[in-house]
Amino acid sequence: MNTQEFFNLLQEEIKTDSELKKYYNLSDNQRLFEFRKAYFCQRMEYLINQISNPNAFIWDCGCGFGTISFFLAMNGIKSHGTTIGDHYFNGIKRRINFWNKYGDTSLFTYSYENLFDISPTPNTYNYIILQDTLHHLEPIQEVFDIFHKALKSEGKIILLEANGSNIIHRIKLYCQRGNKKIIEKYDEYLGKNLLYGNENYRSIEKWKKELQNGGFSIDQTQYIKFLLPFFYTGKNTDNLIKLEQKLSKDSPFLRKYFFFGLNFVAVKD
Repeated sequence: MNTQEFFNLLQEEIKTDSELKKYYNLSDNQRLFEFRKAYFCQRMEYLINQISNPNAFIWDCGCGFGTISFFLAMNGIKSHGTTIGDHYFNGIKRRINFWNKYGDTSLFTYSYENLFDISPTPNTYNYIILQDTLHHLEPIQEVFDIFHKALKSEGKIILLEANGSNIIHRIKLYCQRGNKKIIEKYDEYLGKNLLYGNENYRSIEKWKKELQNGGFSIDQTQYIKFLLPFFYTGKNTDNLIKLEQKLSKDSPFLRKYFFFGLNFVAVKD
């Protein structure tokens, strides 16, 4: 199942689930809808293109409502998702009946677990996926220790993140939380406080340094989401994506400070 087919089915599912509708917020405004659709599909396309082994076993860490793992299952790929938050965990249960009509959802198992309570068997996973999750995980070097042990030799982490160098992100986050980049949150299900990265976005340079200290090297970097919604008509999306990718290659300044999305791969050394 390709990304467009999956997105079309996701749209149908969202109509039947108010919580998913609120989470994805696919606007009735045509231009804003096309803008968000382009971002979603580019991330899914990047993700699936990194998975060269169809028999891989994948850890979807911070899987949320499980959308990535359902996408993988629809393509015959096995994954285990971990998440915290009752709304996410219960949401996955609700979604299984819908996606069972289109693929084998038994390929997707999931659990409610804090990362630091997990003791994965060494050399278990071919890939670890983190979508909008890495900036929540602290302390970061302990996180990378866990990932390094869990991955097989030459395993990879596939990261779909916000670009921490983006000027708009930086201004917005400073207004929201100041310099409180790491906080504690209480989890009722687990019954304890958890250390939490408070939208602690980082630049690719900072991620590279942290990952190198954790035994990983960065590969396959991609910047996406630069042009604003009013450019999107619904008929020009492919051309706009091509233009964005050309700009990201030709202009290091725009790439670093004005692209919103950052996709990259970290390879286990």
